[in-house]
Order: sequence, then C-alpha cells, then structure tokens
Amino acid sequence: MLKHIIENKNKNMKIIQFNSKTASSCVKETGEKTRKKITGFFVPLMLSLLLVLPSGCNFLDYNEIDNYEKGEVFTVSNRVKSLLANVYSYLPEYFLPVDGAMRASASDEALHVLSTSSVLKLNNGSWSATNTADDVWTSMYSGIRSANFFIDNATGLTFDEEKYGSSYGPDMIRYSYYTSEARFLRAFFYFELIKRYRDVPLITKVLSEEEANNVERTSFDNVVNFIVSECDAVSAQLPASFKTVPGAETGRANRYAALALKTRVLLYAASPLNNPSNNIQKWINAANAAKAIIDGGGYSLQAYNTIVNNLNSTELILEKRYADANSFERANFPIGYEGGNTGTCPTQNLVDAYEMKTTGLAISDPGSGYDPANPYANRDPRLSATIIYNGSTWKSSPVEIWVGGKNGPPKVNATKTGYYLRKNVVEAVNLEQGKPITTAKHNGVMFRYGEVLLNYAEAMNEAYGPDATGTGILTMTARTAVNLIRTRATMPVFTTGLSQAGFRTKLRNERRVELAFEDHRFWDIRRWKIGNTTTAIYGTDIAKGASNNITYTSKLVEQRIWDDRMYFYPIPQRELFINKKLTQNTGW
Repeated sequence: MLKHIIENKNKNMKIIQFNSKTASSCVKETGEKTRKKITGFFVPLMLSLLLVLPSGCNFLDYNEIDNYEKGEVFTVSNRVKSLLANVYSYLPEYFLPVDGAMRASASDEALHVLSTSSVLKLNNGSWSATNTADDVWTSMYSGIRSANFFIDNATGLTFDEEKYGSSYGPDMIRYSYYTSEARFLRAFFYFELIKRYRDVPLITKVLSEEEANNVERTSFDNVVNFIVSECDAVSAQLPASFKTVPGAETGRANRYAALALKTRVLLYAASPLNNPSNNIQKWINAANAAKAIIDGGGYSLQAYNTIVNNLNSTELILEKRYADANSFERANFPIGYEGGNTGTCPTQNLVDAYEMKTTGLAISDPGSGYDPANPYANRDPRLSATIIYNGSTWKSSPVEIWVGGKNGPPKVNATKTGYYLRKNVVEAVNLEQGKPITTAKHNGVMFRYGEVLLNYAEAMNEAYGPDATGTGILTMTARTAVNLIRTRATMPVFTTGLSQAGFRTKLRNERRVELAFEDHRFWDIRRWKIGNTTTAIYGTDIAKGASNNITYTSKLVEQRIWDDRMYFYPIPQRELFINKKLTQNTGW
C-alpha cells in the first residue's frame, strides 16, 4: 500500500478546519501498485479522514470515511465534502512552518533564539539540495494530486439516493462550489511551489507512476498564467461570501480569496526577480487585480491590533484556523514568564523601520524627533502592537530586558536582540503551574485587505508613479491607497512631491511594518532582489545603571550568508534521482 503524505510539521498546533488523519485504508483504484521510490507528484489518495468540527466554524460536517470503494465515496455528499476537506488540509503551516520557527527568522525581521532549529540553515548557507530547509515539494504536490483527484472525480455528481432528503437542496448548493474551491487550492499550491523553485512541473491530472517519473519543469511564466486563469475562472463561480450560502459555512475560499491570490501572484511576477526587463504591463495587471477587490466593497480596514486571531476582522479574506492551543505561546512567551521558551526575536533592523508618529519621518532623519535615550516614545503605534520591548507591559508587569533583568540576559534563551514577539501571541494564555493552563484559538492570516491596498500601491507606483491614475478601473493613485493604511495606523500620510524611487523606498518600509510577522518579508526580500542588503542582523544591548537609568547600545548580533542562488530554493536531490528529466536551479 502506498503512503499518502500529509505534512504536519507542528504537531502540537492541530489544524482544525481542514485537518485530516491518515489511516490504513485507501481508494482501491485499478492498477495502482506499491513501489519503493516515487516522485512527489505520484502519491495515492487516502480516503480515511478523521475530521473534527471546530467550535465556531461551520465549514463541513466532518466525519470519518474508512474502507470505502472509490465508487462508494462519490455517491454520498458528506464523503465528498470530507474529501474536499482533505485538499484543504494541505494548506501550508502558518505559525511555525520551519522546524518550529517562523520564516521571519530567516529574514532581517527576526532571529530564532534556539540553535537547534533547521531554520538557521537558511541563514548560515548550509542548506543544499541534499540538506534542504522549508522543503514543500512533496507536500504541495501531494495537495495538487489530491486536488486533481477531486476535480476529476467529484465534478457533476447528483447524489441520487439523497434527492428526497430535506437537506438535499442546501447540500447541492454547497456542493456546487466544491470543484471551484479545489481549483483555487491547486492554484495556491502552485504559487507555493513557484515562489520557492521557480520553474516547476505543471500537472493537472492524476498521473500514473510512469508519467510521474517523466515530468518536466514548466516555465515560471506559464505556471503564473495557469494560476491566473484558474483564479479568473473560479472567482466568477464562487460566492462573494459563504455567509450567504445555506448553512453559512465559514472559512472557505470565496471569490475574493481567488482574486487575492491572483493579485499576489501577479505582483510577484511583475517584481524585479521575475521581471528583469521591467515590463510595465505586468505591474498594470497586478494593479487591476488588486483594484477588483478594492472595488468589490466586501472588506475594510480596522484597528491594527485587532486583526490577528480575530475571525470577525473586516480585513480577513482568507485565514488558516487552528484548534485551541498554546504551543505558539510556549514558543514565544518572553523568558522570565513561566512557560515561555522564547523563539522568534524581532531584530533592531525591524524596530528601526518604525517611523515617528508625530512627523512620519524615519528615526535616522535629523528632523524626526527621535530620542535615542527614550527610543520607543512617540513611535508608530504598530511597533507596540507587534513587538515587546524593554518597558513594555506584558501580563500586567513591565518587561525587563536589560542585563540582569527578569527577562534579559544572562538567562538561558533570553532574547539576543533585545526584543520579544507580541504579534500573533495571545497574551491571555496562562502557562503558570498551579493555575489552570489555558489555550486560545489562533488563525493565520493568509490574505487580508491591508495587503491588497499595499499590493495596489506598489503596482501603481511602478506603472504610473505615486500620483497618477491609470486606465479603466485604475482610478485610485498609489499614494491614495497607501494613505488609507497610514490613516488607519494614525500615522502622517505620504505627502505629494515624492519621486517614484522615493515613494518606492517609503512604501517598501510601510509594507515591512504593516505586514510584519505575516510571512511577507522573507518573500519580499527575494522578489525585490535585495538579499545582499539584509545580512547584517542588529540588536540592542540594554544596561541599567546605578541610578536606574537605562542605556541602549546598538550591536551586530549576526552576520548571515547570502548568495544570489538563494533567491530560489534547490530542487530536492531525491527528486532528481527519481526523475532524470528534472533539472536543478542555477547555482545548486
């Protein structure tokens, strides 16, 4: 029997919405035989799913499917629904995706304090085709195969034996969206592949073993075109919101999720890494895709510190939901608070990116009003919503990160940068022994409205400059779009008179702070081709004097390795051994 691979790197944070559990049964498809060596494209589909209905989540009445013949699965609507849930289960891990660490720690956004995590390979240059890190080749192609199987077999069903049941009508309305959802997921999985590996095999059907071992890579542009065409097709078929669909099932990919994927893919395709000739039409395409969401009117900005872990956020377009847990808190509570182990430590590089609230200027600007002796005063409010710094209040007590303080060195695992992570961490979780240990719901932000506005502003600036409109629906300027973000953040707006290059620099900084720790910086560094400028990682030494005065001294914490081959990942060597038609990325 062949093994169905479902990647779940963080076993402590159980995916609630679309989690599946493998078992010993599989679809009994004629001609499918066991083999020892198979490429990641060829993974048989297990239909044994144990799916748990989360509190507050109405998507899918999860049930167990076991030991069913293939024909039996596609005659019962609940079994088909569970099969779709299995496709959703391949959405990649959000919170701790790289060996218990955030990908932020492989960028200048953060440093991972634990030396045992494989995320460090991305920083020290030790990763390779045989020593991979953040390798999703197998898991994404497993998800693609599951989606292909679903699309091939679950389209056009009528469930005749259920026709006279009272729920048949609502069930069929929900079912009418299933294939479009599977197509969206397949497109998303391909985006996860091309942003890592660039040219990848484009597979839209379930392959035989021989076919799987002879696939060739498809060009980046052709895969982008496929993703965009799929997003166009399914966005026309999916509802604007599943709240209006019978049952009001939430958490599913709606029309705007497909459009959000489209604009992100087109933005990446237009960026310097993938558009060396700077074809302006590619930027226009990205802007049009983002504007379609803006004009849709279904989403709006809300208070910055209320977005994450809030399923009622008016910004959320698509999120990945998790069961009640506290593993992210255990991994990121500051040292000195019981149960905290420290993990993702924001860098001074990121802290310095937060401008002054009164002037809207960078702290390096002589006229900004920045006071080195009181470095966190009068800063962009998003700083305190994202990062725990010395003097912050955490669990009703001030944080002491100075040397000898309750949360500072020389404590084991104390932050090396002088900062701890606040964003995504649920402060209310209790990890103290002697009191009830508590958990909280978490949701990883996959797409939100704030990103769409920033995507639009970037694309418009590159196509037309800061203050010009375009043709058709491109009636909003880049500056207007980013100022919606600035106003929400209670920051001074971008003023007129900026050059295209000056606006680009300021906008990239805005994106950096607005989307911090939402898994963007790592990829933005690559698509902008600025990797060699992000290798020096800074922190701050904090000392408390005899008169209780605090001093802050910037320090170089880590000098990382960068090579331009790192703009893309190596194809795993195991895949090259299996399929001789695959070729390796340049430099690996």
